[in-house]
Amino acid sequence: MDPKIQFGKQIKEAREKLNLTQADVAKKAKMTVNYYAMIERGEVNPSFEKIKSLAQVLKLKITIS
Repeated sequence: MDPKIQFGKQIKEAREKLNLTQADVAKKAKMTVNYYAMIERGEVNPSFEKIKSLAQVLKLKITIS
């Protein structure tokens, strides 16, 4: 599976577990809702800074393999 799509699925699951909307996450992560939605769909390659921001908002641990 494409890593962008896999990452998008992971953050979507995390967002839903926290009962947050895409707009909630986007606002807290300081990005537009459209950009956040594109990340969830695996359409863009977010910067490491964006990934770190999302991980904080969604209470995720970043591991690189």
